[in-house]
Amino acid sequence: MNRHPAVIEDLIDLRCKQLKLPGLRATHRELAREAMEKCIAPGEFLLSCLEQELASRHRRRLETRLRAAKFPQLKTLQEFEFDAIPQLPKAKVLQLAEANFVAAKENVICLGPSGTGKTHIATALGIAAIEAGYRVRFIRAITLAQELLAAQQEVRLNRYLKSWEKFDLIICDELGYLRLGPGAPLFFQFVAERHEAGSLIVTSNLEFSRWEEVFGDTALTTALLDRITHRAHILVFNGESYRFRESQRWRQQLEA
Repeated sequence: MNRHPAVIEDLIDLRCKQLKLPGLRATHRELAREAMEKCIAPGEFLLSCLEQELASRHRRRLETRLRAAKFPQLKTLQEFEFDAIPQLPKAKVLQLAEANFVAAKENVICLGPSGTGKTHIATALGIAAIEAGYRVRFIRAITLAQELLAAQQEVRLNRYLKSWEKFDLIICDELGYLRLGPGAPLFFQFVAERHEAGSLIVTSNLEFSRWEEVFGDTALTTALLDRITHRAHILVFNGESYRFRESQRWRQQLEA
């Protein structure tokens, strides 16, 4: 039975919906027109349909994991001004972007003054890890400490800690700007349980010798550093603040 082309298209839409093939549902009309215009063989046409669906699923999976990561902003390595931080080893950063350190359950520690691009690089490495198929979560150090304290007070600490196990990489940002207070021992517990079980990226404006200012306890700080620096890649950011440079450019534009 010959059906009208419009009816066939509607039926294809319906079958795609029933089979949960949204990528193919969105593109089958364009693919069919292209197949007719270029006299594409049936097998090639079918392969194109399947590849479109796979590409669509990959995009949706990437979008879902980017949302789950809760990045405050999306940053890429292409946007980073490596020339402004000449001592930062670009080749090393690009190597880390291959995400092999996540597979090896290694850590990355970014140290340097405020505004030098630590969060940018950490975010870019996190996005690269997501593109490589890993699950990533971004959180600020003080927020993590506060959530750990709340979980302990509500007698759900074990459940809260377990909820982080699904992430292959956790980015802990801005360690050092605020003291962790009573959350310091719980932060140590978090890192200790993470040790060799998954990867961490930590950004801090303080050199290691000053981390005791954040945790308030020599023994705890020493034990935490022992774990967090074990099999870790350390990136040092020495340079002028990116935000300061942007402010200078803005002023120059106003004065021009």
